[in-house]
Amino acid sequence: MRSDGSLADSLDGVALVTGGGRGIGAGIARELAAAGMSVAVAARTREQVEEVAREIDGLPVVADVSSPGDAEALVVEVERVLGPIDLLVANAGIGGPSESTWEADPVRWWHTHEVNVLGVFLCCRAVIPGMIERGRGRIVITASGAAYLPGSRSVAYGSSKAAVNRFGETLAEELRPVGIAVFPISPGLVQTEMTGDAFPDDAPWTPPELAPRLVRVLASGRADKLTGRYLHAEHDDIEDLIRRADEIVEKDLNAIRLQR
Repeated sequence: MRSDGSLADSLDGVALVTGGGRGIGAGIARELAAAGMSVAVAARTREQVEEVAREIDGLPVVADVSSPGDAEALVVEVERVLGPIDLLVANAGIGGPSESTWEADPVRWWHTHEVNVLGVFLCCRAVIPGMIERGRGRIVITASGAAYLPGSRSVAYGSSKAAVNRFGETLAEELRPVGIAVFPISPGLVQTEMTGDAFPDDAPWTPPELAPRLVRVLASGRADKLTGRYLHAEHDDIEDLIRRADEIVEKDLNAIRLQR
C-alpha cells in the first residue's frame, strides 16, 4: 500500500541495479522484481549477485562499475538477455578510509571516487544513448546526506557523494529535453555491512524498506516532474511531493541549501 492508501505501483520493463548483491541494492532489486520488473543484479562478487538473482528470478552479472569496459559490457549483456533497460539504479558504492586526510593512502582514497563517482558516470553513459533512442528511461542514483550534512566521518566518502549529488542534478537538466528523468536519492542511515561498524547500535537507523519503496515509486513515472530533485527515503513524503510537484518546480522547493 502507498501512504495515501492506494495500491502500490505495478511495474513492467527492465531494471539494472548495480551494487545489487547485498544491502540497499539487494532490497531495491527485490522490490522492483516484486513490482513486476525484470531485474538484472550487478556487483563484483559472483556469489552475492547469483544468490539475489536466484531469489527474484533475475539476471546475475558480475561487473566492476569503475571499469569502462565492464560498465559497457554490463549494459550490453543485460539488453541482450532481458531487453532494453528502462531503469538504471546506480547504487554501487563503497565507504572511504577513515584516516586523517594527511595520513590516508592516496590510492585507497581515490578508489572511493572511482567506484562512487566514476562508476555512476560510466553506467549512466552506457545506458543513456539507448534511452534517448527509445525516447524513454529513468535513472536513480544512490546519493547520501554525507554530501552536505555536518559530521561526515570520511573526507573521501563525503566528497564523493557530494560529486554524485551534483552529477545527478546536472544530468537531470541535460536529459530533461529528451524526457529522461534522473533522481539522486538518499536511502537514509541504513544498517548494512558498510555502515554497521561505523555507527552505534542506537544510531537513528532508517528502516531498510524505505529506499526500495521510494525507487518503486520513481520507477512508475508518477514523480517525473521532480527530476533532478534530491529525495530522502525517510524524511520526504514522496506522495505529498508528487501532489505538490508543480509548486515545487515553480518555487524551487526541496533543494539542497547550506542550511539543513
